[in-house]
Amino acid sequence: MRLEIHCQDRLGIAQEILNILVSYQLDLRGIEVDAASSRMFVSFPSIHFEQFQELMAKMRRIPGVADVKTTAFMPSERHQNELITLLKTLPDGIIAIDTKAQVSVINDAALEALGVERKAIEGELLPGLVKGFNFLRWLESDDVLAQTRRVEIQGKHFIADLLPVMVPDESGHEVLAGAVINLKSESRLGQHMLAFNKGNQESFQTLQAQSPQMRKVIREAKKMALLDGPLLITGETGTGKELLARACHAAGSRAGKPFLAVNCASMPDNVAESELFGYGPNAFAGSSEGKKGIFEQANGGIVFLDEVGEMSRELQTKLLRFLQDGSFRRVADENEVKVDVRVICTTQKDLPAMVQEGKFREDLYYRLNVFTLALPALRERKQDIVPLTEHFVARFAARLGRKAPKLSDSCVQFLQSYPWPGNVRQLENALYRAVTLLEGYQLDKEHLQLPSFTSDFGYLEQDFDGTLDEAVKRFEASLLRKLYPAYPSSRQLAKKLGLSHTAVANKLRDYGINRKTVKI
Repeated sequence: MRLEIHCQDRLGIAQEILNILVSYQLDLRGIEVDAASSRMFVSFPSIHFEQFQELMAKMRRIPGVADVKTTAFMPSERHQNELITLLKTLPDGIIAIDTKAQVSVINDAALEALGVERKAIEGELLPGLVKGFNFLRWLESDDVLAQTRRVEIQGKHFIADLLPVMVPDESGHEVLAGAVINLKSESRLGQHMLAFNKGNQESFQTLQAQSPQMRKVIREAKKMALLDGPLLITGETGTGKELLARACHAAGSRAGKPFLAVNCASMPDNVAESELFGYGPNAFAGSSEGKKGIFEQANGGIVFLDEVGEMSRELQTKLLRFLQDGSFRRVADENEVKVDVRVICTTQKDLPAMVQEGKFREDLYYRLNVFTLALPALRERKQDIVPLTEHFVARFAARLGRKAPKLSDSCVQFLQSYPWPGNVRQLENALYRAVTLLEGYQLDKEHLQLPSFTSDFGYLEQDFDGTLDEAVKRFEASLLRKLYPAYPSSRQLAKKLGLSHTAVANKLRDYGINRKTVKI
């Protein structure tokens, strides 16, 4: 039981209260005094209700006692549980050590970083687990000052804030009682906190590359980042094409120059040319002065053309001319402008197929296709899924000021088996929703809330648009259009597909596929 006693600050009053407890043969479990509010707290084992009523009456009759009532907890218990809750929810590792560098307090995040159980670490020496700093020498020095050091734990690097714990003695002088260590993971802090000057190649640090496919892309990208020729990055939606382009910019010789991004799909044809190349004086009604376009503004840097396959034929022609010699004319201006700009383009479309269909200029395609990087789909780089998940979960948890939840085995299995049609962007969005709504400390499969999807049929929840016959015809037309350049006669194509010459000839005629409509 716990009692809260409001009393005067009188010599001997605590002894009189304790004498009553002794008269009932009660073991005192704790006593605390709050002088500021004139309150005393005592804790002792439970007793029968009749004895408890007698005890309360006797205490109230003590001179100087104003009131006695039960309380749910002692102040120290509340403070201790507040501290435990705070340490448990912090995303950073917290370790308290005594003057001999023995661990006295440690939170879950630090246990996870050290890779040990709580019962195996409390009371043990910390220096054997953390490399890169001599804790004992620091604690035994004449003047123990707070500092920040880089340390290593199980091959991972952390930034450690070292804070001495000082306790005043009877004379008011501060005495060293130990230290508190705050561990911050370098991977969670991000590449800007890697203040150890590892060079510009660290611009690729944000890209997870555990899989052989992605490591190959990064190796090639680091080489292409140092060049000036046009770079074409291909890949499905959400694979991180712009992130790779920005990494190439940061690692190249143009890192200090502008990086201007343009989404070709979002610009109407009537304004695209003036936005990219600018316009001269009096080009439009009410515009007496000219304006620099994107290419002029990015002089010395990089222009990033996102989804270049969406660019109109007219704009393709002007872009081709610019790529040939770096010069162009503003809209309604006869003066030629020459700039030094590297062009990086991305697309999720099949540009060779668009060339065959006459939707994309062949000469522009070959001009853009000087250096090419093909980003694999997330389902093709399964080794990167868990590292990406851990990275996103840690980042979102840090934003929310909470400890990163653990991934259950079922969650990991589901993440690796799901086809991820939206790739890394879909994974990031699903995890952001899951971590934000999560109430516990473990992420399960059910928290991801992803729709059923198969590579053959797409999202199963979506209503099918059209008839089966229409869908079959769309597939046939697409397949025949892709195969026709390699098998440009109905007999060759029929042999390849295992059909009769007449059947294939009829289908080619129905779909309008011939030497005039498809480039060979």
